Amino acid sequence: MRSNSPRQKTPVVTASRPARGRSPEIQRKERERAREQRRKQRAQRNRNTGPIGFSLSRTRVLSGAIVFVLLAVGYVVRLADIQLVQGAELAARAKELRTTEIELTAERGDISDRNGNPVAKSVTRYKIFADQELVQQWKTKDDAGNIVGGPDYAAQILAPVLGLSEQKLQTLLTRPEGQKKYNKYQTLVTEVPPETWEAVKQLKITGVFPETLNKRIYPSGDTAKNIIGVVGKDGGLSGLEYTLEDMLKGKAGSLKYERSLDGYVLPSGSVVEEPNEPGKGIKTTFDMDIQWHAEKALDEQLKKTGGAAGSVIVQDVKTCEILALADRSTTADGNTAFTGRIGAVQDIFEPGSTAKVITMAAALERGEVTPLSEFRVPYQYATDNGQVFKDSHEHPTQKLTLTGILADSSNTGTVQVGEKLPKQVRYDYLYKFGFGQKTGIELGGESRGILHKADDWDGRTKYGVLFGQGMAGNALQATNVFATIANDGKQCKPHLVAGYTEPDGTFVESEKSETTQTVSKKTADQVLKMMESVVVEGSGKAGAISGYRVAGKTGTSQAPDENGKLTRIVSSFIGVAPVDNPEIAVSVVIRDPRSGVWGGEVSAPVFADVMAYSLQRLGVEPTGSKPDLYSTTWK
Repeated sequence: MRSNSPRQKTPVVTASRPARGRSPEIQRKERERAREQRRKQRAQRNRNTGPIGFSLSRTRVLSGAIVFVLLAVGYVVRLADIQLVQGAELAARAKELRTTEIELTAERGDISDRNGNPVAKSVTRYKIFADQELVQQWKTKDDAGNIVGGPDYAAQILAPVLGLSEQKLQTLLTRPEGQKKYNKYQTLVTEVPPETWEAVKQLKITGVFPETLNKRIYPSGDTAKNIIGVVGKDGGLSGLEYTLEDMLKGKAGSLKYERSLDGYVLPSGSVVEEPNEPGKGIKTTFDMDIQWHAEKALDEQLKKTGGAAGSVIVQDVKTCEILALADRSTTADGNTAFTGRIGAVQDIFEPGSTAKVITMAAALERGEVTPLSEFRVPYQYATDNGQVFKDSHEHPTQKLTLTGILADSSNTGTVQVGEKLPKQVRYDYLYKFGFGQKTGIELGGESRGILHKADDWDGRTKYGVLFGQGMAGNALQATNVFATIANDGKQCKPHLVAGYTEPDGTFVESEKSETTQTVSKKTADQVLKMMESVVVEGSGKAGAISGYRVAGKTGTSQAPDENGKLTRIVSSFIGVAPVDNPEIAVSVVIRDPRSGVWGGEVSAPVFADVMAYSLQRLGVEPTGSKPDLYSTTWK
């Protein structure tokens, strides 16, 4: 049965309000139990709470542990990749970043004349510069044992060595007031000789450094300078310095070293040096004494005649070596100078009467004539196609032999001789003797001249070429024609280089060019004897030389001006000597002379001067025989 009596409630024990009717002892114990219960509850809560108060479940703790392990593994893998896999590559890249490479410039080869005298050579010079910061920090002891140094003392001991004032050096070595940074590359002097740098080095000034320079000097001054050429920053600019650049420049080397961030060499770093290779030394065929004399004679004649420009060539007829090549132009003030242009090979002109030698040689070689063949030579002559030609001077009809036609330089007589030659033969002989093609001389810008094909000649040109009109060549081509005649009809290649010297001192001669038998020795001897009459009896008497037999030919032709009109004159004389044993050929070309126009008057005197000097310089004995000339006239 359910009791009807009221249910008693269980008392709640609290720390703040003890149940009434309890003893103090019981109340105390109940409070202690309550405190212990609360302590346990707090401890339980702390076991499920993170370090910053967040509640961490078992899953979160496990996830965190996995992430930590993965990060640790990734770090270890990356470290292993860097050290073991990429280590060598990264080390190489780091070394590359701190490695500096300096080019070791090769010393340029020297150029010498045929006798070994230097005409162009490289010398070592130094540029001396300073690091202002290092000089500021520099300290040393003087003779008395005192501590000295800095810019002022450096300037004091450098001044007498460099030839500069102390005040100027102090300014150069000291950082300007108000400027934050030091000048790390302050130039003190440039182009001083090695002995000056050696003296500076003995002073042991920290912060003063050299920079090596290769300077090109020309011991012969301006003599042959247009042929030798000049050198610029990047190599040869003209003359042989330009055309022989590959042989002269050598091969640059290199120096690689490791340096610190402030630019100093790392003592423990690697140093790799690839030595440079000096250029080859070039030995030319020039005789500088003959060259100097040729230039002097040309200068004097240009001033005397008022010529605009000119050239003189001296060539060995047997080897085709060029012994001298003078080339000058007249400046606005009337003086002469070289211009860097070599007109003797670059400028062309109608050879005029000097080309008559080729017509005579062709006719003789083909058996059409002999040196004594007889011709009636009028002042004016008309060809079958109506072309009219005249001689330079009016005269009655003359009875001249083939030799007489050449000696008097008759245009009308030459045309009559040339009529015996087919048009193609005329072209073939002009080409065989070198016109219309380059000689191959070791100079830049050589012109091949103008020689149109025979089929392209008009009605007048096919006769004009017989006496050097309607075609053009340079002075060297014309000179080689006469050298060929003097060399028994054998033609060779004119050249300026005798050979070269390897860096180890071995001398290598230039390859000898093959000779071509242009005409027979018999024809060459006949033409040479005919040319002797030009000097003895004809238009070239001013080319005679005492003690030597000389053969030559005068030439006068027109040349186009800047507008293409034939208003300019080219006067020339080309000859060989001695006739009984030819050694050298000399050509003289004067452009636009004002005192006269004929080659025998303007150019022949220079020929005689240069030829006489050259023969004596080369030790050629005077002629031991007398001329045995062909008759120039007939009855």
